[in-house]
Amino acid sequence: MRILSGIQPSGQLHLGNYFGAIYNWVRLQNKGEECFFFIADLHAQTVPYDAATRPGIILELAATLIAAGVDPKKSTLFVQSQVPAHTQLSWILSCLAPFGELERMVQFKEKSDANPQAVNVGLFTYPILQAADVLLYRPDMVPVGIDQAQHLELTRTLAHKFNNRFCPADEPLFKEPQTLHSTTIKVLGLDGQRKMSKSFNNYIGLVESEEAIWEKLRHAATDPARVRRADPGNPDICNVFAWHKLFSPVEVQGERAEGCRTARIGCIDCKKTLFTHMNAILAPIRERYHELMRQPDDIRQVLEEGAIRARKESAATMEKVYNLVGAL
Repeated sequence: MRILSGIQPSGQLHLGNYFGAIYNWVRLQNKGEECFFFIADLHAQTVPYDAATRPGIILELAATLIAAGVDPKKSTLFVQSQVPAHTQLSWILSCLAPFGELERMVQFKEKSDANPQAVNVGLFTYPILQAADVLLYRPDMVPVGIDQAQHLELTRTLAHKFNNRFCPADEPLFKEPQTLHSTTIKVLGLDGQRKMSKSFNNYIGLVESEEAIWEKLRHAATDPARVRRADPGNPDICNVFAWHKLFSPVEVQGERAEGCRTARIGCIDCKKTLFTHMNAILAPIRERYHELMRQPDDIRQVLEEGAIRARKESAATMEKVYNLVGAL
C-alpha cells in the first residue's frame, strides 16, 4: 500500500506524538509499505510563529523523526513547502470545496472559539490544503488521529467531486483514501487528566535528557485521590501504570499492578521502575538525535532528496490535473 502522513514543526516531539503517530509510521515503513512522510510547515503558518527560528525547528524535527526510526532509505521524508504542487492543487480544490462544509469543521470552530482574535483565512482553508497534501500522492491509506477524521472525510469528498466533474467515468484520477486509525492507547500528560501536549505543558519530550525526564516523572500525577477512594488498589486508574503498558515488559506490568493493589510498592518506586524501562527506549533515540544534529547538512541533504522524489511524484499528478481542468 501507499501511505501518506504529515506532522507540523511546532517544537519538540513528545511521547504523545511518538505513540500516537511516529511509532505507527515506523511500523508501516518496516512492513514494506510505500511511505511518504512530510513536515507540514505551511500548515504551521496558521498560528503566530518566529520565522527566524523555524528553519532550526524543521531540522530538529527531521532529526527526531529519523532518530525515532523513520528511514529515508525506506520512506520519502520531505518538507511541504519545498514541493510547490501542494499549494497549486490546493487552489484547484478550493474551487470545488463547499463553503458550508468548511464552516462545519470541528477544529476550525474549536480554534476560533479559543482564540477569536487570531482567526485567519488559512485556518479556515486548512482542510483544503490538507486534502491537496493527500491527493497529490494518491495514497491508499492515511494514518490520522480521531481529531483529523473529519478532514479526511472532506478529502474523499473533494476527490469524488473532482473525479465526477473532470474525469471520464472509467478513469478517475484521485483515489478516495481510507482512514488508518492508530490502535495506540491515548497518552495522557503529566497531569493525568488531559492528553499530553506542549500547549498544556504536561509532556515528556522524546529527546529530553535523563535528568529532565526523571524530574518530570517524579512529580507526575498518579491516581486521582477522589477516584482512588472510590476504587482503592486499582492500578488501571493510575496514569503512571498506563505508561508502564507502553514501556515496560508484560511481567513488569503484572508485578507493578500487584504491588499497587497490595500497597507493597509505593508510587516513587513504581516511577523509578518506569523510568528505567522508559529510558531504555528513549536513550538510543536521544543519542541518535544528537549525532544527527552535529551534521545538519546531512539532514538538509536527506530532506532535499526526499523533496526531489516528492516533486517528481506530485508533478506527474499536477500535469494530469491541469490537462483535465482545461489549462493551456
